[in-house]
Amino acid sequence: MIISVASGKGGTGKTTVATNLAVSLEFAVQLLDCDVEEPNAHLFIQPKIEDVEVVTTPVPEVDLKKCTLCGKCAEICQFNAIVVIGETVLPFHEMCHSCGGCTHVCPEKAITETTRELGIIERGRRNGLEFVHGLLRVGEAMSPPLIRKVREYTRSDALTIIDAPPGTSCPVIASMKDADFVLLVTEPTPFGLHDLKLAVGAVKVLGIPCGLVINRSDMGDDGVKIYAEEEEIPLLMEIPFDRLIAEAYSRGEMIVDVMPEWKERFKDLYRRIVEIAG
Repeated sequence: MIISVASGKGGTGKTTVATNLAVSLEFAVQLLDCDVEEPNAHLFIQPKIEDVEVVTTPVPEVDLKKCTLCGKCAEICQFNAIVVIGETVLPFHEMCHSCGGCTHVCPEKAITETTRELGIIERGRRNGLEFVHGLLRVGEAMSPPLIRKVREYTRSDALTIIDAPPGTSCPVIASMKDADFVLLVTEPTPFGLHDLKLAVGAVKVLGIPCGLVINRSDMGDDGVKIYAEEEEIPLLMEIPFDRLIAEAYSRGEMIVDVMPEWKERFKDLYRRIVEIAG
């Protein structure tokens, strides 16, 4: 089973929910942090890193001795990642989506492929919990290819919990796609409600069942609850604004370590997810 923990905006407590859920379950679980632009699940999990992998993507390299400047490579590229200017051909690797189209259409076979580094993947463990996260290279614009590489470590014999990036753009879709359940984390504020609606829209497009966790639930207003009832989105957990929880978070500690009674609540959260997801 794959559970993707997502949110329409940052700062709602998505990583808090993902990490505490992962460590509360007493069977084979893996946590994949797909928030590759700014991963922080490791700050709470504190895994022992066992393996580091450099992730690259293919990009074009032009042999100007063979090139006839026909322009077919530029015509096929929808992202203007390769252009013919005067007597030369300029590939812009940062804009390339690695489709290989330019290589395929070049009649002179003047275009081959080299590689560009996307980032790294680190893998490790915390006791029985398997942990994987991606770290996007500074300056890299496209995170979905690295997210997909992180997701290649998904195991069929374990529960996979994905800590998705915030928002509703392409990186989030890459993190939620093919999940069995999306757990949406929000806060009871007008901003939280606005971005929750966007996230729910994305989940509906993907056709994945979802449920809701409201963090800092005793603050703000009832707008989120009213919306959830109208959309028939099950409210699976409420986390109050608690000083002990806030202090633990600031120290990089998890709720279930500071307040052990919460471990059973996260186990119950998982049971409710299984009931809904079937």
